[in-house]
Amino acid sequence: MASPQSTSRTLSRGDTWSFLLFIVAGVAIAAWAVIRSIGNIVAAVGNRDVRVPIEFLDTVAQAPVGPDGAAVPVELTGAVVTAPSLPIASLWALFLGEGLFAATVVTVVVLLLVLCVGILRGHIFSRRHTVLVTSVGVIALVGAFGVPFFHNMVANGALAWLSDRTYDRGLTQQIDLPVLIAIGFVAGLSSTVFAVGDRLQRDTEGLV
Repeated sequence: MASPQSTSRTLSRGDTWSFLLFIVAGVAIAAWAVIRSIGNIVAAVGNRDVRVPIEFLDTVAQAPVGPDGAAVPVELTGAVVTAPSLPIASLWALFLGEGLFAATVVTVVVLLLVLCVGILRGHIFSRRHTVLVTSVGVIALVGAFGVPFFHNMVANGALAWLSDRTYDRGLTQQIDLPVLIAIGFVAGLSSTVFAVGDRLQRDTEGLV
């Protein structure tokens, strides 16, 4: 059986530098996600004057965009409101959403970095890499579904307390279905490519 190819025979110097830059960028992205989530949690932990981004549907507001700053009706699709406080359930949804966001980003980055290290060592296709790619896709799907779900709970709680439960913003789809479909497609395609590549590599090595 043939021995695994060395890194120098598998990757060019340019490829190696590209992967190293990807690793640096991945570490920076993971750090940003953690800092962002911690900042949002710390800002809301006192449950006073909590800023909440909210999406609206079929909502008309007045904006000073007319002549001499005259108010003109505009359709409001998104805004940031400051809630004096949040219901306990919404506050915990905020914590869970931020925690899930950070955990998703960090986990995806770590798995991709492990994949990069494996490729830099000269092992491009393997069962381990197939599992890594599949795991990245599944975790990304969970995050893309879960984070907006928790955020919707936060937004509903903020509006309920601000309006004394008299405002109905209508049904809004904060979970972006096209994004979920795109993530699922890319994840499935990548997993298939690595699985087929691993099988072809093992078949080729068996012939040598």
